[in-house]
Amino acid sequence: MSGTSLDGIDAVLADFNSSPPSLLYTFYLPYDGNLRHRLLELHDSSHDELHRAAMLGNELAHRYAEAVIGLLHESGVKSQDVVAIGCHGQTVRHCPKRGWGYTIQLCNSALLVELTGITVVSDFRSRDVAAGGQGAPLVPAFHQVLFEDPNIHRVIVNIGGISNLTSLPPNGDIAGFDCGPGNLLMDAWCLRHTGKTYDENGAWAESGKVIPKLLDKLLALRFFSLPPPKSTGRETFNMAWLESCLSGHEKPADVQATLLQLTVTGISESLLTYFPNAAEIYLCGGGAHNGTLVARLRTALCSQQVELTDMLGFDADWLEAFAFAWLAKRAIFGMTGSLPAITGAKGARLLGAIYPL
Repeated sequence: MSGTSLDGIDAVLADFNSSPPSLLYTFYLPYDGNLRHRLLELHDSSHDELHRAAMLGNELAHRYAEAVIGLLHESGVKSQDVVAIGCHGQTVRHCPKRGWGYTIQLCNSALLVELTGITVVSDFRSRDVAAGGQGAPLVPAFHQVLFEDPNIHRVIVNIGGISNLTSLPPNGDIAGFDCGPGNLLMDAWCLRHTGKTYDENGAWAESGKVIPKLLDKLLALRFFSLPPPKSTGRETFNMAWLESCLSGHEKPADVQATLLQLTVTGISESLLTYFPNAAEIYLCGGGAHNGTLVARLRTALCSQQVELTDMLGFDADWLEAFAFAWLAKRAIFGMTGSLPAITGAKGARLLGAIYPL
């Protein structure tokens, strides 16, 4: 899994012979600044982008292969003992407009098969979009497998580049949607003003003060008032949009504090509006390690328990990669992986294109 945050590649080795499934080994390969910059450039139309996208797809295949080989080396598992790689690819466009939508995740999957000697499943989102869905979020179906409880209403909050929710009521239908930015705006602002790729533990945001007028302006974006199903990405939440909301006189630390509050408000207001009866909230993704963000969420959701998914036995850092291993398994065995009630598609679909060895 390499997500909207553009920080690097999460690779996991998963065993689905047990119930619940087991996460056996993990491996992380960071992106360097040059690769991150070139991927960001593809989010906007520019010269020779088809060639650059193809070449980046090749480069990503080599990076994904490096992550897989590193994971297998550390685990001692041989490539021939792996059924398949579930490769999400790197999203560079996500425009799920009904009837004419598309979503692009870069990776030369055929090359990845050649580099690893393992069957690859990729392009998980396109089939759902073709069926009229948002193509995202796709992880709620896997959250249901891991975290559903017959007696407790739980909500899983994934805070990656974008934040999304999964509601798991004991007597009712699973629900979920993207609820706004997670880390991507905070990371971009932090990089611009401090040179660091992220605000460790939210310390810089905590040093600033929330700017109420700016927060109101950001929250006035139409996305926040749209009902689910909905998904989003850098097409909506990006530095150009943020800059259009600034006067130019704000202190950088205050803008960071406001961006953190934007993430908190997007999550908390969605929870209180759609899932007010949830008893337990569990966080995963990189934002789960932002102490300031978590503290503010707990304050906003004072009547609900807020913990990391680690409390349920699954490391918050690896759940999304784990989910795409599960989706790959579903595809290999010819089983649907989507939840149309969440994505808005006209039916459940088998997700992923299979590139056999």
